[in-house]
Amino acid sequence: MTNASWLETMRNVLDSYNDPAVLVDADYNVVATNSNYDFRFGELDGRGPAKCYYLSHGYQRPCDLEGETCPMQEARDTGKRASVLHIHNTPQGKEHVGIETIPIVDEEQRAYFIEVMKPILEVSAEPIANKMIGRSKAFNGLVDLIQRVGKTNTNVLLMGASGTGKELAAQAIHSASPRANKPFVTVECSGLTDTLFESELFGHMKGAFTGATYTRTGLVKSAHGGTLFLDEVGDVPLHLQVKLLRLIETKTFRPVGDSKPTAADFRLVCATHKDLLDMVEQGEFREDLYHRISTFPIRLPALAQRKEDLPLLVKSILLRIAENQPLSLTEAAQALLSQQAFKGNIRELKNILERAVVLRNDDQIDVDVIQQSLHLLPVKNVTRHDEVEATSESAFQLLAEKKLSLEQLEQTYLHTLLQTYPDKGLVADIAGCSLRTLYRKLEP
Repeated sequence: MTNASWLETMRNVLDSYNDPAVLVDADYNVVATNSNYDFRFGELDGRGPAKCYYLSHGYQRPCDLEGETCPMQEARDTGKRASVLHIHNTPQGKEHVGIETIPIVDEEQRAYFIEVMKPILEVSAEPIANKMIGRSKAFNGLVDLIQRVGKTNTNVLLMGASGTGKELAAQAIHSASPRANKPFVTVECSGLTDTLFESELFGHMKGAFTGATYTRTGLVKSAHGGTLFLDEVGDVPLHLQVKLLRLIETKTFRPVGDSKPTAADFRLVCATHKDLLDMVEQGEFREDLYHRISTFPIRLPALAQRKEDLPLLVKSILLRIAENQPLSLTEAAQALLSQQAFKGNIRELKNILERAVVLRNDDQIDVDVIQQSLHLLPVKNVTRHDEVEATSESAFQLLAEKKLSLEQLEQTYLHTLLQTYPDKGLVADIAGCSLRTLYRKLEP
């Protein structure tokens, strides 16, 4: 077989892949592409030197010399398939792409490599709404883990401080899984009382208890075939954790008032901002439950660990806040933001930018507007314990005399916070709950 006929055969092989694929020789030259590659990335004609590193990144030398992991180099060294996550230049901008490189040889034992590219649609390397955004090394490491575990049915535990994007990560895991076309159901564990826990998760039958005037489908059944996301799982009370453990172990549940067990089919993803291992040691979280939910733990990087993503995140957030206005930050304003610690992570950044949008005088937000937005942050000079101690006994006595229930007290406090701080994200942080929990608690 001539080299030309062998290449033609390899083009047919490339076309058997549903994703973009190319054939690369040992000198990094792209010698053949499939139709999916041509459609998504454009044909090679007129695009300059057909070096794989130039086409994908615009580099003038191989990826490993530019600080990237080169899958072709790994495949050459090991003689086996290699996988890596890269950010490629595309006609749509920069995109995260999962690369699988397969080493092969032609009839004369010359080395070639098939590279199959799977664009990762759950995240973005360009400013866009409602997706995980980033290009930094820490962010790309997170995306790589999400893509690897997303293809499996393994239980995942997402750990990270408040505001790091754990729910978006859970949705990305779901989108990368074979269950992507099935429901993604969130259970907000914060604030679930004893009476609500079983009814919310497992549902109830009509007449099961006083006030049960209809049969209700629980969230576990709603997630059938899809993903069940337990947000802030560390907030589940200790005495209720055994019920959660039983659900995970047996994959069955019984609606309240029903004597027959029902089979459950879901992929479990949990999230928490708490140190569950410390809670296990303190006797506040069951060790057996911890090991059940943490088969594959992923720690989300704080914003301080991915400061390179700050300009991209700023553009993305401004698009979400005012999608019909071309808002931007001056270099000085961007520099001031980069100096912040961002203990509240992306949620804190969003709050600052929302204030800046309100305070701005034109479409370019200058440093003085950001400075003013930072000064609007509430300053806490005392601990929560000190704040409680500082509250007068007469105020508590007045509440007691009014005979308010805990639910009424909570509603009164939350509405007072909202009157003081109109930003619901900030109110959720002060109240020590997620934004989703705050909205649920404020429901009439």
